[in-house]
Amino acid sequence: MQENQQQRSGLGLLGYIWNEWISTFAILILLLLTLIVGTGEMIHGQLLRMGERLYGDPATGMQYSFLRAEPQKPSCDRHPNIDAQVQAQMKANKNDEFADFFGAASEQDVRASLLAAQQLCEEKYQFYDKAIAHLDKHPSLRTYRALETGFFGIFKFGVDNRTIFLLIMVFFAAITASLKIHHIGLRSPKSKIDFVVYSIAMVIGNVLLTLSTISQYHSLIQSGVAITHEALVVSWLWIGLFGILTLISVFQLFRIPKQAQPGGNIGLALLSVPLYAYMSILTGLAFTFFMDYPMGQGIYLGILVEFSGIFLNLALFIWAGMLLTQTRVMDLFLDILRPWNLAPETLTWLILLAAAIPTAYTGASGIFVIAAGAIIYKEVWNSGARRQYALAVSAMSGSLGVVVRPCLLVVLIAMLDSRHVTSDELFDHGFYVFWLTAFIFLGVSLLLADTKFRVNSPRVALPNMLRACIPVIPYIVITIVVLAFYKYALDTGMNEFTAPVILPLILIAIILFDKTRKEPKSVPVLAEHESLIKEHEKNSPFLREHGAQSSQYRRGFARSMHFATAETVGHIGALIILMALSASVGGLIERTEIVEYLPTHLGSITISLFFIAMLLALIGMCTDPFGAVILVAATIAPVAYENGIHPIHFWMIVLVAFELGYVTPPVALNHLLTRLSVGDEEVSAADKEAKEKYTSFYYRYERWLLPIMVLFPALMIVTFAPYLFKMFGWYS
Repeated sequence: MQENQQQRSGLGLLGYIWNEWISTFAILILLLLTLIVGTGEMIHGQLLRMGERLYGDPATGMQYSFLRAEPQKPSCDRHPNIDAQVQAQMKANKNDEFADFFGAASEQDVRASLLAAQQLCEEKYQFYDKAIAHLDKHPSLRTYRALETGFFGIFKFGVDNRTIFLLIMVFFAAITASLKIHHIGLRSPKSKIDFVVYSIAMVIGNVLLTLSTISQYHSLIQSGVAITHEALVVSWLWIGLFGILTLISVFQLFRIPKQAQPGGNIGLALLSVPLYAYMSILTGLAFTFFMDYPMGQGIYLGILVEFSGIFLNLALFIWAGMLLTQTRVMDLFLDILRPWNLAPETLTWLILLAAAIPTAYTGASGIFVIAAGAIIYKEVWNSGARRQYALAVSAMSGSLGVVVRPCLLVVLIAMLDSRHVTSDELFDHGFYVFWLTAFIFLGVSLLLADTKFRVNSPRVALPNMLRACIPVIPYIVITIVVLAFYKYALDTGMNEFTAPVILPLILIAIILFDKTRKEPKSVPVLAEHESLIKEHEKNSPFLREHGAQSSQYRRGFARSMHFATAETVGHIGALIILMALSASVGGLIERTEIVEYLPTHLGSITISLFFIAMLLALIGMCTDPFGAVILVAATIAPVAYENGIHPIHFWMIVLVAFELGYVTPPVALNHLLTRLSVGDEEVSAADKEAKEKYTSFYYRYERWLLPIMVLFPALMIVTFAPYLFKMFGWYS
């Protein structure tokens, strides 16, 4: 691994040290700080409640919140001479030539005013005396207050600097992704021409981003308005990041990796260019040369600042996904299913149902594909399925859970369109969409199955299944203990807002448990199944590397944490930069006012529904989910509402259409992430095997066609069924 990283970065040992240690350590610290800040709010709330229970006195009306700062003795005169003050005020009024103009107060009014001021002063003294007496009565209160306010100061610092944390995280992660050549593209560069074209595109894209952020910084300085320190730091970080990425790209242009294959062709080389470089070149040229808006890219990068909380949660979810790969959770779950020796289609359906939960808890489909795609591919193929089918399932493994609570994408939708929908409403309706898609997948899979339905006898399967459930019990207990701690100690349940903080802690606890216990015995499998696995492992370098005794299970706790965080760094850099540039593309579409040409009334609700569904699927084909949602909320949602589409119905269409787009060329983001998880060699081997073994068009391209055959009917049903039900009066 060390040698490979040195070659890919082109910086030798220096690149390895940066990629594997400096950036990994920095991101780990920032992720832990984000966890502390997220948990800190819950802890501080409990400290306030505990302070009230310990030091509050309902009998005297003294609350702990009154004593969080040392009481200040009032500066007013507690026992004034009212008569003297009245005479002094009357004398001052008499000598004031404007007193009559404002209506001179009578002696009685002046006395009443001074008596009211004396009463207010007396109340201040009474409160002060009572507070001091309360503090003297509870000597430990000052110590507790120092602890609580000190913790609040740390927590507040984290909240106030959340944006800076995110950008520093992106700074380190994007540099690492560039050094590792880890950015997301339609294919990885392999030949020398691939690397040259890749580097040229990256140089152009990063130069345009650097110039745009510099232009945006000058615009900020010359705006004439007060500029906050945070705004300046944000601008400097963006300029520094893209300046460094430009230098890295220039260096890589003249330092082709040693493992690059000779030759190549321009067509394949263009497919190797990262999506974010294409987006940067497109928006940079359009903003700078056609719109005279050079700061455009820099302005739209501000989407990360505006939704810094969402993107920090996304980083935590990515980390959780990588931590999941270091646990036995997925294998132990599959151990429960293996004794039944289910047919591939039935096994796959159960896997997808189970995968919906971690998909929802890791924020979006792509993260789960990265985390578990390789494990799912291995298990489905070893069950006797076609290689292409296993790849299709891996790409779809994160599709069903995006409508299930507490998916971060739905939370973002609720934030962007809070006037029309809530996250609870979307999750309630998403439950039905989830089961609809699940049963369509099962029907299509069984219809196209080339093997008969099979299942072991319960007499054979049940004992082994029950035996496989025993190793799962400790993981359930660990999860319950962590959730109970948050529920009862911090008065916080696990939901869409707290999941990004709680989930990584559960997985860290599970990894710690995994590394301190003995290696569990594997669940027995049928002889023919075992021979199939051995045959696959012999013909597949991927399966030899990811066999039953995978290397991640032999790592210690520290190495597992290091490995998971190192993988997280590259994925954060690739995904969040892609999302930022997707927002820039959305801004370009918005400024070109293309959406203004969309008719606000298409004449027919059915035409409106079909047109909008296809448009949303097209957007999903070309961009990432978070950037696409921001674009849709600003441009297409108002058009849909004008055409009489209910907001909840519209957003259900959006989610299913996006999932269709993520498995549909030309980009097919989930397929790209599957390839990232499984590896280029395995995908190429699967394509080659399909062409040699099958003559049917479907079986040759099954990994592309199966997800489309499932999600397109699901999209049509979600799009038109509510309207038809309402038209026929089946619901109001």
